[in-house]
Amino acid sequence: MSEERSKISLRSGGKRKNRPTISAPRQISAPIPQDNGMPQPPPEATMADEPRMTRPRPPPPGGKTSDLVKKRYSTRFGNTPTDFDPSSNPMPALPDLEKYMQAQVGSPPSRGGDAGGLGPMGREPPRVDIRTLRDPNFAPEQYVAEVLGEATEDEIRDYEDALKQLKARAAADLQQNVYQNRTQFIKISKEAEKLKGEMRTLRNLMLELKTNTTALRASSNSADSSGGLGPEFSTRLSKRDRRSSITDRTALWSAQMQALYKSVEGSQKFLPNSQGRHVVQNAGPWIELDNATYKSRRSMQIFLLNDHLLIASRKKRKIDGPGADARGPMTKLVADRCWHLLDVEVVDMAGTGDSSNGRNKLADAIMVRGGGQNESFIYRTEKPEDPEKTTLILNIRKTVEELRRNLQSERDATNKAKETINYFASRDPGLLQKTELLETLSDIKDMLIEVDGKQQNLRWVESQMDELDINIALQQIEPAVARIEMLKNLASGLKNNMIAQDFISFKVDERCARLATLVVRELVNSRNDQKKTKRNVTWLVRLGFEDRAREAYLEARSEVIQKRSRHCIFQGDLHLYIWEISFVYFMVIRNTVICFQSCFPPPMMSACVKWAKEEVDAFNVILARQLSSAEEGGEVWTECVNRAKEHASMLSDVGLDFRNLVGRNVGTSTTVPGGASAGLGLS
Repeated sequence: MSEERSKISLRSGGKRKNRPTISAPRQISAPIPQDNGMPQPPPEATMADEPRMTRPRPPPPGGKTSDLVKKRYSTRFGNTPTDFDPSSNPMPALPDLEKYMQAQVGSPPSRGGDAGGLGPMGREPPRVDIRTLRDPNFAPEQYVAEVLGEATEDEIRDYEDALKQLKARAAADLQQNVYQNRTQFIKISKEAEKLKGEMRTLRNLMLELKTNTTALRASSNSADSSGGLGPEFSTRLSKRDRRSSITDRTALWSAQMQALYKSVEGSQKFLPNSQGRHVVQNAGPWIELDNATYKSRRSMQIFLLNDHLLIASRKKRKIDGPGADARGPMTKLVADRCWHLLDVEVVDMAGTGDSSNGRNKLADAIMVRGGGQNESFIYRTEKPEDPEKTTLILNIRKTVEELRRNLQSERDATNKAKETINYFASRDPGLLQKTELLETLSDIKDMLIEVDGKQQNLRWVESQMDELDINIALQQIEPAVARIEMLKNLASGLKNNMIAQDFISFKVDERCARLATLVVRELVNSRNDQKKTKRNVTWLVRLGFEDRAREAYLEARSEVIQKRSRHCIFQGDLHLYIWEISFVYFMVIRNTVICFQSCFPPPMMSACVKWAKEEVDAFNVILARQLSSAEEGGEVWTECVNRAKEHASMLSDVGLDFRNLVGRNVGTSTTVPGGASAGLGLS
């Protein structure tokens, strides 16, 4: 095989013998003439070949290769026909580029692949692929390089516009979905809140069931070992009482404490009756040991309560004494010591004593350490290996843990109540003076009220108060008055919830008074503008401060009279001075009555008449003082009084007639006979 391969060569063959020989290069000084009968190319062909800047190679001598080369070099390109006339065949005009772009933008290429959907370069323009954009592994840089790598500037702009349209459509769809799901979200939130409340109720019921079951088991254990409490306690804890303890646990605990008071003398001094106190375990008879020698001192009995540990000593009963019952037991229980469970520590002494005869002396002993003087006492069960010791230690640990848990929950509830009080008091310091309302703040924090068919908590009320404070601070009177009216109507509608009603009413009243002060100040400042006065009075009437508005307005008008009358200066002409003073008084009174009638309710008109009468009396005082030097009944005196009465006749335009009151106190001629008081002069 290798020999056959060696005989085959690409350079061997019969054709290689007749191939032409390439001569060595030689230097030329003139173009080589074109012979062998080759026609000269026309000028058009020469011009077409000029950009190549190459001269034609001489044809090789004879053979098929030379014939092909001759044929190649003899081809003509762009030869103009002899009968071509440019005037008869004009060149067509170029298409309008703007119309072409508008057609491309207005009618995007279809997905059918027809000729109308191709771009200017004969390819389809890039399109936005939504599936690719939704891909979680989408790579923006790679996508842009692939799609827009060969795109023109116009195509990139069209692609950008398409992306913007897609973004706007996605945003509109998202907003519409949010609006559609808002109602469902609110409904689900209400259902979740309702479910949360039901689960909380279920948890409380389960805890109560657990407590009742534990109490029933404890009472059952106590009934089995009721010898230490006497026959009365055994009778009280019958099967019928144990069955009813689940429904009336408080009665069972009270019965336990009464039996304990009766069987243990002096126990009520250490353990006064309180709600929830009950006996957890009667540990039976124990022996108190000496702390140094561990010798027996006296017989004891231990009672474990839910919050205390009671130690009672056994003493012999006096039978021969007066009034003694000979049929009773020979021993009695006397309360000796009592500690709170959180003040003492119960230690198992099983591993601390010395062993004698193969058994530890303190194997069945416990040490109670603590109290006010930090004393320690050792107690041992009467029976060796008595299970009461283990049960007592376990019950003490469990009771202490439960007691600490209850204290922690009470502490948390107290802190929560303090936080609630501090929260509301910081927003409304006036609450600190409402002690009854402060006590209920912890209960109303999570209270729900119905507002326009929706359940809202008091946080919503606080948000409304915040909005009201903002309106008052910015002096937006109309929105503030409308919000106060809404909150007042809300509070009046809570007839079945007096706590929430008092809370909302207190907050609204405090802000209502603040807003009324602001409006009254504005009323006083704009007392001369009837339009502003009417607007301010309307606000005060809506707030329920119409009396305050009336008093403030009339007082402001009195100040106007005093201010204007002080501008009248006496310069020697008494008649002119009285004319100016009377004109000021009665003109201001007339304008005040006109404004009062248009701004205040009709039932309040009597207050305005009373005010006008007081101002007329004040004018009479000035008139009497000025005419004191004039002769009564003289020309000057009569002329001044008549001028004043003439000005007083202006009040008849508003329904008042005070002409008889003018000059009453000036002289005896104007005094009412008999000293009778004159009326207000209503016409």
